[in-house]
Amino acid sequence: MGSIHRTVHLKAAPDEVWAALRDWPAVHERLVRGFVVETRLDGDDRIVTFFNGVTVRELLVDLDDAKRRLVWSVAGGSYSHYNASAQVLDGEGSGSRLVWIADFLPHEMADRQAGMMDRGIQAIRDTIDG
Repeated sequence: MGSIHRTVHLKAAPDEVWAALRDWPAVHERLVRGFVVETRLDGDDRIVTFFNGVTVRELLVDLDDAKRRLVWSVAGGSYSHYNASAQVLDGEGSGSRLVWIADFLPHEMADRQAGMMDRGIQAIRDTIDG
């Protein structure tokens, strides 16, 4: 299984970053502006449209306020398996550290997934720390 880990250090306080991450229906406004361009809810699922026009259905697996951790999976699309998590941790000083992990199949999607996550990390930096 492919597995990609990304970490971003942010100036914003952990609670501020967590508030943006946990806002499941508003990821396109609060966390990754320009990377995700539209989000709509369908029950507990969210339908996400990315900057490149790709649309996926994301299923909420877990939202843990105590651990500031969000877990989701993707149903259908190019992956036969996709599960991801993002967790907000204390950073240096008053800042924070966001750790994003994606596990997926097929392995051949690794370069594409890494590129998407790198672009997503930059969007988080731009949106949160502006």
